[in-house]
Amino acid sequence: MVQTRIETDLLGTQQIPADALWGIHTARAVENFPVSGRPVHPELIKAYGEVKLACAQINHQLGYWEDEAKADAIEKACCEMSAGLLNEHILVDAMQGGAGTSTNMNVNEVIANRVLQIMNKAPGNYEAVSPLDDVNLHQSTNDTYPTALKIAAIRLLRILEQNILALQDAFQQKEKEFADVVKIGRTQLQDALLTTLGREMSAYAEAFNRDRWRIYKCEERLRVVNLGGTAIGTGMGAPRQFIFRVTDKLRENTNIGLARSENLIDGTQNTDVFVEVSGILKACATNLLKVSNDLRLLASGPHAGLGEINLPALQAGSSIMPGKVNPVIPEAVAQAAIKIMGNDQVITLACSSGNLELNQFMPLIADSLLNSLDLLSHAALIFTQKCITGITANRVVCKNNIESSTATITALLPAIGYEKASKIATLCKEQGKTVKAAAIESGYLTEQEFEGYTSPEAVCKLGN
Repeated sequence: MVQTRIETDLLGTQQIPADALWGIHTARAVENFPVSGRPVHPELIKAYGEVKLACAQINHQLGYWEDEAKADAIEKACCEMSAGLLNEHILVDAMQGGAGTSTNMNVNEVIANRVLQIMNKAPGNYEAVSPLDDVNLHQSTNDTYPTALKIAAIRLLRILEQNILALQDAFQQKEKEFADVVKIGRTQLQDALLTTLGREMSAYAEAFNRDRWRIYKCEERLRVVNLGGTAIGTGMGAPRQFIFRVTDKLRENTNIGLARSENLIDGTQNTDVFVEVSGILKACATNLLKVSNDLRLLASGPHAGLGEINLPALQAGSSIMPGKVNPVIPEAVAQAAIKIMGNDQVITLACSSGNLELNQFMPLIADSLLNSLDLLSHAALIFTQKCITGITANRVVCKNNIESSTATITALLPAIGYEKASKIATLCKEQGKTVKAAAIESGYLTEQEFEGYTSPEAVCKLGN
């Protein structure tokens, strides 16, 4: 039989496995919130460990624990949580009522019981080390949870920025590689003017360059925290020295430029910063969706579509159509982008639905924001590594299109004028000739002149 211990809260008692690091508050949350089936994000747990560590260190410095061994053990347990060593003991569902109280209490209980282990005491001996009176000393869910979320988001943003930078670099390499590939540019999916494949790639690179800078600036939006505000931003229950010093300690520990909110009431009740950050992630997602769809079009066919580029062949595309290879990476990236857009709407609704001094939907905001950061980062990474770097140009198709498309006639206007260009268009239509053949046979241009007016240099120069 499993040995148990008895724990008590204001609702009564409950049996807990004797060696469990979690306690009664966690057990009730597990029972009450079988909602998403997903755990709390690991980066949020680690960030919570960093928040608890900073609080413990300031409480230690202010003399709230006479027992040095106990204070050291609390700091050690917090360090273990911040390193991800205690993640398996955080059992509560990512989606929970109570503005994140269940997560905070799960963290408090795990740290307290880990401290008891370090001190060679039995888990559950809360007279020696209390989840509330020691680990949660001078804190509330309402200041620790959003602070931990901001730290977790900043950590993931830094990873995301590097992945977007790599994606931008990959497109810049393709810009150079395809600089000499002249092709048909299209508007409304119809032939328009000549361009180069390199210039198309340069536009994608520029879009992701904007995304990279927007993402970089997101850290500025998240660096202001309400730690020390406790329940509603008044700092009730926390000494002034704790309030003034704890954010400085957290900044020192995390190497993130954190600052205490000048208005802790505002920092506790308003969550618009998460909407702003989510909007920037959505902007990047729109670029990912647009570009992934463009690449699918450019690679379509490959024999009965545009077929101007070749995407890396990664897996068989059909269980019934032999030889079919699908653009699976752009498809996966597009789906991630669509989910991020959906998360943005969720975050918008959750942040706008807070009431009075607190937003009760912090777990939903956290789950959606961190999910978007993960999706965007992973999508950018596989897009770069498994798709963009392996793109090749189908030069023959691009050249044939130039010689055949009436869009090429526009490139000849500076040399022959509108009237002669119109006659070439008529010849192409009535006799089925290519633009190149019609231009040369009409005597308006030599082959060398045609090649000159449709060269990469000619189509890329700004103006005539």
